[in-house]
Amino acid sequence: MEKDHGVLSDQPTGAEEDQLEVTLRPQKLREYIGQPKIKHELQVYIKAAQAREEALDHVLLYGPPGLGKTTLAMVIANEMGVNIKTTSGPAIEKPGDLVALLNELKPGDVLFIDEIHRLPKVVEEMLYSAMEDYYIDIVIGEGPTAHPVHFPLPPFTLIGATTRAGMLSAPLRDRFGIVEHMNYYTTEELTKIIFRSATIFNTNIEDEGAHELALRSRGTPRIANRLLKRVRDFAQVAGQHSIDSPIVKKALTLLQVDDRGLDETDRKMLLTMINFYHGGPVGLKTIAANIGEETNTIEEMYEPYLIQIGFISRTPRGRMVTPAAYEHLGFTYPTDKN
Repeated sequence: MEKDHGVLSDQPTGAEEDQLEVTLRPQKLREYIGQPKIKHELQVYIKAAQAREEALDHVLLYGPPGLGKTTLAMVIANEMGVNIKTTSGPAIEKPGDLVALLNELKPGDVLFIDEIHRLPKVVEEMLYSAMEDYYIDIVIGEGPTAHPVHFPLPPFTLIGATTRAGMLSAPLRDRFGIVEHMNYYTTEELTKIIFRSATIFNTNIEDEGAHELALRSRGTPRIANRLLKRVRDFAQVAGQHSIDSPIVKKALTLLQVDDRGLDETDRKMLLTMINFYHGGPVGLKTIAANIGEETNTIEEMYEPYLIQIGFISRTPRGRMVTPAAYEHLGFTYPTDKN
C-alpha cells in the first residue's frame, strides 16, 4: 500500500528550510504525536489553570535529546493562549540577563529555558523567589550607592528542559509543580510522524518505507525527520517518485545506520568495549578517551538509547556490553561472563 503524500520536489534551501523546521512542529496537543501520558496530564492541568484564570504551574521536562521538549513547551503556550520567550541555560550568564527576560513577560506568559541544568548558580538562586512568589530582589549601583530594589513580576510559567535531570539542584527541582519524563517513541508513533513530515515536505513515501525509516530512528522524532530528509535526497537523485523500503535501506546503509538505528559512533563504542575490555565493565572516561568523544556526549546522545534497547548495562564498576549487543554485532558472548 502507498500513501499519497505528493511528489518528490526540489530540496528547499535557506529560508524555505527554516520554515519547514517550524512547520514540522505541531501547534496543539491534538496534533502532537506520542507521549500519551504526558499529553493527558497536561490537558487536565491546562484546563484547570484556564478555569481558575491562573498561570499554569511551572513545568520540568526531562529526557534524552530530540524527543520534543522544545516543541511541547511551545504547544503548552499555544494551548494556554499566551506568548513564549525561549532561551537556554548557558545564554543566561548573569542576573541581569534573567531580569531582562522576566521584564518582558506579561501575566500568564511562558519562559522556556532549555538546558536548565547549565544555569549559573547565582542566576538559579534568583529564580527561586521568581518562581515561588513572583518577585526578584536586585542590587542597583556599586559601593556606597548600592541599594536593593524589590522587583515584582507578573504570574508566569517557567518551563525547564534538561537531558540531565540529576544535575538539577534539589531547591530548583522542588519548585516545579509539574515534572514529566519524556520517553522514547514507539515505531508506530515514529511512522505517523514520518508520514506527517513527508506531507509537509511534499514527499511521497510508502508504508514500508516509512516503517523501515521508523525502525532506524532510535525512537527519536528529530532523528526520524533528519533521516527522512537524507533519504529524500537519495530518492530524488535516483529519479524515484516515492520513497520505498529498498531506497531507505540503501540510503541508510550508505549513511552507516543499521537496522537497529546504530550509527558509526555506537558501533565504535561497543566494539571498543568488546575488543579492548572484554565487554566491560569499563569506565565512561575510558570509553570516551578511546573513541574520541566527550563524556557528556556519550552520556546524553549515545548511551541512553543503547541502554534502552538493552545493548549496554550500567554497573557499579562501569559499563558492560550485553549478550544482545554481542549477537547484533556478530560476536559470541564470552562463556566466562555467564
